[in-house]
Amino acid sequence: MFDSDFGPDLIALLSREVLRERAGALIAEACAWSVGLSDHDHHLRVRGRVTATGLTLGARAVTGQPLSGEEDGRLELGDARPGSFQDALNAVTADGTLYAEHFDREVVEPFVLATCVAAVERARATRPADWAELLDELGEDGGDLVEVVRVGEWEAPLRIDAEHLVLAALGAVPLVEVEAEGLPLSLVRAAEAVTRAAAPAEVPEVGLAADELAGALFLAEAAIGTAGLPLPVPVSAADRLLDVLLAEGLLPEELPALLPHLPVEPSTAAEVRATIAALGQGA
Repeated sequence: MFDSDFGPDLIALLSREVLRERAGALIAEACAWSVGLSDHDHHLRVRGRVTATGLTLGARAVTGQPLSGEEDGRLELGDARPGSFQDALNAVTADGTLYAEHFDREVVEPFVLATCVAAVERARATRPADWAELLDELGEDGGDLVEVVRVGEWEAPLRIDAEHLVLAALGAVPLVEVEAEGLPLSLVRAAEAVTRAAAPAEVPEVGLAADELAGALFLAEAAIGTAGLPLPVPVSAADRLLDVLLAEGLLPEELPALLPHLPVEPSTAAEVRATIAALGQGA
């Protein structure tokens, strides 16, 4: 992580400041994400094999039965109250992953990235001299704030802070109550996705030559395959998809031309275009 000559890491401090300001929004997003978990089939890993128990997460939760098994789970999520949101995060899915992993990818990671981008925007606006020094140290021109965040490596420690905020607020709360709290925002998110799919945001597309398009498409498909994203990529994983493609070295302005050729749902492509447009406006 970058440490400047003018004291404690400017962006690390600002990122934590912005995260505290946005804590309510993070909790709301976590609640919205949880909607529908109760209807998922419950699984346990028994002697290394994932097995369905014949009940749903909700059915076990309302009867006070634990949702996570002894063979799975993260240490920091252990000793959860049976049927709680924290217990659900520690539960295993049908494909052998933890719900916590999905929550990290679909909620925490994109939220933290947006928070870090907001922090660098604040630094640029309020501390121009420090901002210029920071860019010089990082070897960046400041044109791509997402790339500045990636190079500065501010996301990883902030993810821990974000996870702690969520667990402090929701960890011991019964899953069904968290779902009920998140239902209104969940409906708003679903409506927004439908609207974007019907009227995709206008984003200037780069006129890639055939060989350039083929090369970029190869990189994009390989990145999606390596990341293990569900196919076609659903709108719930749109932010994760964008992160994966950018991490592969693809440029934001290249992506609109690639999206029609990738295994993604139309609403997912619309969500990615809208995010690119928002990032462009923020820069």
